Amino acid sequence: MTRSREEGAVTHRPGARGRLLPALPALLLFIGLIIGLLTPRNVRPDAFLATAMISAAALLPLWGTALIGVGACAIYVGLMVDFDALGDATAYSELASLVAIAAFAVFFNCLLGRRARQLVQVRSVAETAQLAVLHPIPRHLGHVTLESLYLAAAAEARIGGDLYEAIRTPHGVRLLIGDVRGKGLLAIQAAATLLSAFREAAHDAPDLPHLARRLDTSMRRHSSQYPEVPGSETAERFITALLAEIPDDEPVVRTVTCGHPPPMLLHRGTVRELQPAAPSPPLNLGMLVSDGYHVDLAPFHPGDQLLLYTDGVTETRDRSGAFYPLAERVRSWSGEAPHQLLDHLHRDLIAYSGGQLDDDIAVLVARRRPSL
Repeated sequence: MTRSREEGAVTHRPGARGRLLPALPALLLFIGLIIGLLTPRNVRPDAFLATAMISAAALLPLWGTALIGVGACAIYVGLMVDFDALGDATAYSELASLVAIAAFAVFFNCLLGRRARQLVQVRSVAETAQLAVLHPIPRHLGHVTLESLYLAAAAEARIGGDLYEAIRTPHGVRLLIGDVRGKGLLAIQAAATLLSAFREAAHDAPDLPHLARRLDTSMRRHSSQYPEVPGSETAERFITALLAEIPDDEPVVRTVTCGHPPPMLLHRGTVRELQPAAPSPPLNLGMLVSDGYHVDLAPFHPGDQLLLYTDGVTETRDRSGAFYPLAERVRSWSGEAPHQLLDHLHRDLIAYSGGQLDDDIAVLVARRRPSL
């Protein structure tokens, strides 16, 4: 496992159905040939031959599509000879239609190939942008071991509004996980802005409330730079976030929960949600609340692990519509090392959802090591 895993959409090894699909055009050609040989002369197999060529355009490479087209036309010509139909004008008309379909299949295959290459290029750019926004997390920061996981909901969308970061500061290790409301380029811009602000402010903010206020200010400045466009949701954009601080010299963890799912503390086989005593507002909405940002304190001893996650984890559903029971599932893995825990979680989420993730997922695990 790498130190920081930014995974694309869930992928699977091709099953029996996936391996058999490329053989479908050849199978249709064979069926057309058998029908042509074993049925009366007035029963034409051109429908099967045409279907074979169209399916080849979608399932085979260019050379395979051309080969199926040539084979379909050759079969039809052979049947014309076998039935002594070389003088039949209708047969020539049907042959001309098959030739036209073969040419269209080759053209359509070329279009699909070009679109596939464009998609590969787009995904490559998205992966580069993902790495630019979500830097790899160091595996060790001070007395803390870290592992991260990112899963995009769709193969074409390997970058989204989920984010995380971990930084060693004079106040200890400070963590951030967040989820931008909405999708698309605006969400990516907001995520990049928040991460940049956190990387700068985490070092000198004296405590988490000050850090949260600075992040909120940065997000409000970011939003003010974009004029409100109807339907863009720019004015309504906010980020749920969780800030955590693990000091070097105290066996505690401090958290500020800004409208985000609460973290889970894994301690000696037990799992406990660290529910905030007074939830703080999401970032970019701080001006609406006068109470400010509230810090929660919890014991965090050597061997304990802190699990931070976005709501894509707990909102994953099975086929019956039931939500993923994160606390229940994690309990059996609580004694595992962070990378093993995320391996279990990764596989379990895929299995639970049947490979159909509906939202992006980000997870960050921090484990306190014994003092040296």
